[in-house]
Amino acid sequence: MRSITNRYLLSLFAVSLGALSATTVTGPDAVVENYWAAAQQQELALAGSSMEVDIEASLPKLKKHGRLRGLRRISRLGRITYEALHFEGDNSVKNHVIARYLAAEAEAQADGSPSLAVTPANYKFKYKGPVESGGQTIEIFQVTPRRKLVGLFKGEIWIDAKTFLCVRESGRLVKPPSIFLKKIEFVKEYAIQDGVSVPRQIHSVVDTRLVGPAELTIDFRNVSLVGRASGPKRASLVDLGDQ
Repeated sequence: MRSITNRYLLSLFAVSLGALSATTVTGPDAVVENYWAAAQQQELALAGSSMEVDIEASLPKLKKHGRLRGLRRISRLGRITYEALHFEGDNSVKNHVIARYLAAEAEAQADGSPSLAVTPANYKFKYKGPVESGGQTIEIFQVTPRRKLVGLFKGEIWIDAKTFLCVRESGRLVKPPSIFLKKIEFVKEYAIQDGVSVPRQIHSVVDTRLVGPAELTIDFRNVSLVGRASGPKRASLVDLGDQ
């Protein structure tokens, strides 16, 4: 009787262990799950942060360009604001390229807007494999949006294999934010600072219907991480008219 009982318990343990193994996430799926967990903490870590920005933009066909220097802040409640410190160049570039870019970011972060985060809820992830970059092992995923919404993109995301933080996003928006824009392609580079993925550079090429291609590059410097908080996201756009 004791032998039968022991065999039964061993069988039950084996079945339980098999079920546990079946539910354990490994490989690329584990990378995505850890990335998503890190991304949620990332939002908290960026609350209360500030950084300097240099925005350079041009309309190559019109041979016009401009440069804006300013500050970008994220409040403890997630409110994103820009303060323009100095602008030089053509006002049409300031008003039609730089200001519209900042306005689009503000609209995307406004109350009631859908989340545009690169998460399994918004995107399908397809593993492409690892690469070595700058002494880091990077896991590359192709991402495809589950819905065709303004602000979502089709492209790639690079995830640091050690921290599971995003170090690069690139691709093309699946739905331009304006009928005057035909397509928008971009590359966003991030650096890991104090365990947080902070923006380093964004380069965008916009194909417009009226004036042809427009190019915009944003460099982020002196990122200051000063708080941990959570709350609703908000955004506002400073008036660039007098800078």
